[in-house]
Amino acid sequence: MSQMSNSADFATQGSLKDYLKLSSTDLSRKADEFHEWELSRLKSGLWSWGKSLMTAPGTTASVKYLDQSTYTGVNFLSQDYLSLSSHPLIKEAAIEAIHTFGVHSAGSTALAGNVGYGNLVEQEVSSMLHMEQVILFPTGWSAGYGVCKALVRAEDYVVIDLLAHNCLQEGARSATNNVYQYRHLDVSHAKKYLARIRKTDTKNGILLITESLFSMDSDTPNIKLLQEVCHEYNATLLIDVAHDFGCMGVDGTGHIGLQGLLGRVDLVMGSFSKTFASNGGFVATKKESVKEYLRYYAPSNTFSNALSPIQIAIIKKALEIVRSTEGIELRNQLMYAVKSIRSHLLENGIEVMGNPSPIVPVMIGSEKIVRYVSKLLAESGVLVNPVEYPAVSVNTARLRLQLMSSHNVEICQQAANIIAKAFTTVKSSL
Repeated sequence: MSQMSNSADFATQGSLKDYLKLSSTDLSRKADEFHEWELSRLKSGLWSWGKSLMTAPGTTASVKYLDQSTYTGVNFLSQDYLSLSSHPLIKEAAIEAIHTFGVHSAGSTALAGNVGYGNLVEQEVSSMLHMEQVILFPTGWSAGYGVCKALVRAEDYVVIDLLAHNCLQEGARSATNNVYQYRHLDVSHAKKYLARIRKTDTKNGILLITESLFSMDSDTPNIKLLQEVCHEYNATLLIDVAHDFGCMGVDGTGHIGLQGLLGRVDLVMGSFSKTFASNGGFVATKKESVKEYLRYYAPSNTFSNALSPIQIAIIKKALEIVRSTEGIELRNQLMYAVKSIRSHLLENGIEVMGNPSPIVPVMIGSEKIVRYVSKLLAESGVLVNPVEYPAVSVNTARLRLQLMSSHNVEICQQAANIIAKAFTTVKSSL
């Protein structure tokens, strides 16, 4: 790697995966070589990770990069789909919680970490999803990891969509070696794995895992078929609703609601960080026994401090807004912005992936090109996150725009034009 650093192309080559398994007696060697690569990209202005917001995550924002450069522009970086992070009622709820409960829960939910309106938040989420029980987790990642680790034994099996979130992949691998990845959205492929397992093992459990909205491709599975397959082979279905719960569908219940499956999915997990203006996650179940089991056996819950009273108050107020007429209006505004920017991008000859959702993936292809495009966009007043290998497959690098209800048609049209111009400029110059 160090020899490559002499090349002018060092910053445009390689990926994060290159620095995962460098062998050495020195455990920090891979960190040293990674940092050399990172510094090379920083020097070239091609490192766009590790940014810091210098303002609220609004329609426009100011962001400081690790090279200390600051850019201000239209904000497609933030996961704040209904623009609730700066909502006045959300701020008031946070301030009131500080005065009433302080700023810290001071314990895990297995001990004395349950504070304030936590039980009311659980009831609201269970009501929305038509599930009997909900348990809260400190983060969405901990919810996904914890439900897998707690429920799956070494003898059990996990059949998981190839593109399911890292928390689910890591939770599955930490629980059992019997992990099978099925082709993305391919129900028939998942069914083949379940049939193969049940042909030789009728005693142990199977957890089938997918997401309701995939954040890299903006696509969704046939949840009904997956649940039917689980019933056929005595398996349990787990759906991750992090990216559509609260922000999609007339009532905010996402694709589970849109597909008419409220209360019919075995397990539902999600995150509050995309729509509900707070850290935190949850697992919804039909059984109180499962909820209580997760409280004490999900390590990311039992051995993590619970959500703060501020976070609980924010989530509670966000749920009220999401379930109100204002929530309906915000979802309509969001989808109007989504459809607007998708249509303007397509009119400019830019490939847009998936279906309309708060996530608008713009296909670029080359990792080298996406690095230069994202740099040029920041300089041009459009802030976006590039996604490259290994987060996606080689030569499918993309820009991941994350829309908010506060993005209007004019903003979307201007941004689409700038993105198209940046892509054309970079592609013709390389």
